[in-house]
Amino acid sequence: MVREMLVALLRRESDFSVDAEAANGREALALVAGRTLEVLVLDIGLPDMDGAEVARRAKKAAPNLKIVALSAHDTLFFVQQMLRAGVDGYVVKSAALADLVQAIRAVAGGKVYLSPDIARVATLALSDFDGRAALGAREREVLARLAEGKRSSVIASELAISVGTVEAHRRNIMRKLGLHTIAELTKYAIRRGLTSL
Repeated sequence: MVREMLVALLRRESDFSVDAEAANGREALALVAGRTLEVLVLDIGLPDMDGAEVARRAKKAAPNLKIVALSAHDTLFFVQQMLRAGVDGYVVKSAALADLVQAIRAVAGGKVYLSPDIARVATLALSDFDGRAALGAREREVLARLAEGKRSSVIASELAISVGTVEAHRRNIMRKLGLHTIAELTKYAIRRGLTSL
């Protein structure tokens, strides 16, 4: 019912045509493989597949396809997950229809579109960085586990490194980010999408 209502509203736009509809991820991928579509509006809460997986497969099947993710989630974690999967736009379901229309037009024109609320979250996350030195891959792994409340010994075991190495990474992370407590590290990790806590 929601899909039918959305289709009806989009068809009111003079420059849009809705060429196909799908009830789940598998149907969507079959449509992408069988047609030349310009933009796919993809609800990431699908009954049969993960939305990020559908986006990845759709982009592989049709590299020129533009994808707008439609989601109930407004956290940076989900936005990053979908952007990494190849979507070109991200619109929260709480936004007005005008946002979705704007997103479709933007991605069709080769731009990236984020709902205004999402853009604010992303800006806040980026502002945490302040041009400071980037963390290495191992430092990000350590940071994510620290943010989850894991002790150094547990992190060392999970990453197959020594406790001393974990402590050295922790000191380096704090120095690079200018942070001084685990609470600050946790806040940073959440904003950067390194953990979903």
